Amino acid sequence: MKRAPERTGLHPGLTWRSLLVAVGLTVLAGLWVRQSEIVSLSTQITESIPAIPGLAALALLLLVNVFLRRLPGAPAFSRAELAVVFVFVTISSTVMGIGVMQFLLTLITAPFYFTGGGIPKVRPLLPKWLTVQDPEAIRRFYEGSPPGPVPWHLWWKPGLCWLGFFLALWWTMYCLMALFYRAWAEEERLSFPLVSLPIEMTGGESGTGAFFRNKLMWLGFSLAAVYNLVNIAHAFAPSLPPFGKDADMSPLFTTPPWSEIAPIMFHFRPELIGLGFLVSTEISLTVWVSFVAMKLGSVFGVAMGYQPGRLPYAQEQGIGAYLVLAAMLVWLTRRHLRAAWQAALRGDHAGPEGIRFRWAFVGLFGGFLAVWGFATAAGIAWWVSLAYLAIVLAVALVYGRLRAEAGVPLVWLFPFYMQKTALLYTLGSQPFAASSPTTLPTWSLFTFLARGYFPAMTGYQVEGMELARQAKIDARKLVLAACLAVGLGFVLGWYNHLVPYYLHGAQQLRGGIWGEWIAVPEYQQAASLPGNPRMPTYPRIWATCFGGIIVFALWLLRLRFAGFWFHPLGYAMTCSYGDLIWGSFLIVWLIKALILRYGGMPLYRKAVPFFLGFALGHFAIAGILWGLTGTLSGAAEQGYPVFFG
Repeated sequence: MKRAPERTGLHPGLTWRSLLVAVGLTVLAGLWVRQSEIVSLSTQITESIPAIPGLAALALLLLVNVFLRRLPGAPAFSRAELAVVFVFVTISSTVMGIGVMQFLLTLITAPFYFTGGGIPKVRPLLPKWLTVQDPEAIRRFYEGSPPGPVPWHLWWKPGLCWLGFFLALWWTMYCLMALFYRAWAEEERLSFPLVSLPIEMTGGESGTGAFFRNKLMWLGFSLAAVYNLVNIAHAFAPSLPPFGKDADMSPLFTTPPWSEIAPIMFHFRPELIGLGFLVSTEISLTVWVSFVAMKLGSVFGVAMGYQPGRLPYAQEQGIGAYLVLAAMLVWLTRRHLRAAWQAALRGDHAGPEGIRFRWAFVGLFGGFLAVWGFATAAGIAWWVSLAYLAIVLAVALVYGRLRAEAGVPLVWLFPFYMQKTALLYTLGSQPFAASSPTTLPTWSLFTFLARGYFPAMTGYQVEGMELARQAKIDARKLVLAACLAVGLGFVLGWYNHLVPYYLHGAQQLRGGIWGEWIAVPEYQQAASLPGNPRMPTYPRIWATCFGGIIVFALWLLRLRFAGFWFHPLGYAMTCSYGDLIWGSFLIVWLIKALILRYGGMPLYRKAVPFFLGFALGHFAIAGILWGLTGTLSGAAEQGYPVFFG
């Protein structure tokens, strides 16, 4: 391992000015999230990668810089300051989002409001220090009547406890990424595709402003803008024909066994096409080929007599793929990890990770012990919380690798729910029910680690390290900013969710509260499993094993044959969210393959600004403009719903 260089020539980034601006913009972002995702449910701006408020903050400061440069004696924001504000607002906004804060609030309130399926039986088994159990407070939370202030005296204690858990988990994941980052960046030279957009917007290699002077960038931006503006016009005037967002191909397959191909949708996602252009052709090819193969596998299974509607167990294949990929990443990086341990003993200086390896190891193991102790103290049996959290971290590690190598802008791109479900269908429910009467109910409380997207924050973490390296930012300051962003995002999210829920009622708001349809069955299952145990489900177990075997085989083939067409990450991605990404990746694979075939790398490099502009145009119009308009008009959900997840 190379010794980390001294921190010379690095820009601080985190100055008092940038910190105050980041905090102020985060407060505004919280109000935006409150209106957009909670009150009106117009556009889910926190699901986007990068989160729309963070991108809006960056765009706003770039515009402010234009005026500051024209004022004598007014220093413009430096590239490092812009990067810090962007990272800060992006992370804090994501913490406020539906897959983190809103889902957590659903899980800690649902068992005390809903009564069906034996839920009242689990109430006494849930920890009082992590939930609010006052019946009137819960009723007002969901119904919002009679009007009155939020009973903060009931909410501060669980809020502080959960804040501590999130900070500990964030730090554990950050230290995990820090131990792998330098091997990925310096030894494997991964491209970190999603870093390209903020890097180019803040200057790039060609100098400040070159990106925004590129005509191809504006051509791509304009195409995405026109696409969205036509769809927006249709939302206000339905007589105008829209471009639409997807095409349902299911009517083409109605006769058994070909009917097993349905449902099948061809989704047009400009952000996937624009940023997907930076993904290797091996990954994009693997995505759509794997999707087609899974659909044909279902057809073949039904033709051979298998029960319709069961195959291909895509998510089960996905968790097997992710777990084997996690083991492979540790194995392939073993020499680097050994060198990192030696560097930790020497006390080498921190590099782009922002912390020394000594503290990375301490933070990883200490942080894991903290979150494990937290879950165990809450009521989950020690071995269950150990296995569960280990799987959560394994999936988070692979997701971080996916963002570093593939850079696909989807926050849900992991086998969601499988971190917990795989343990249940593999071992059956009896070991968990017998371990402790509080295990199953409290485990349901921690479902947000499997079905929510906080563990996917490893993507922002590893990209932040690469952003610090490319923009020559003092990574220590960037780490501090990120940790502050998690804390502030949690506090603002806690406040901005509870206020409208108590004012209007969570069930009275448009769309209700996200995750209710997950939380209620979770607690019903926790109540029923002790008396109605489930046995291991062998088809799902075999599918999990099959997914692991496939990625291992693809890895061996790539080692044996240089330039092998298919990539294990592409297969893992398809198992997780293939129905959403296959169409866009088919388009981008075809375009990129033709460009490389007939124009080579020179034409590819020239085309990159066009595709970055295409993605930026979609974020600007569908995310920023329509995200702001939808909060006021309320027409976005009905006329042109935009969801980036």
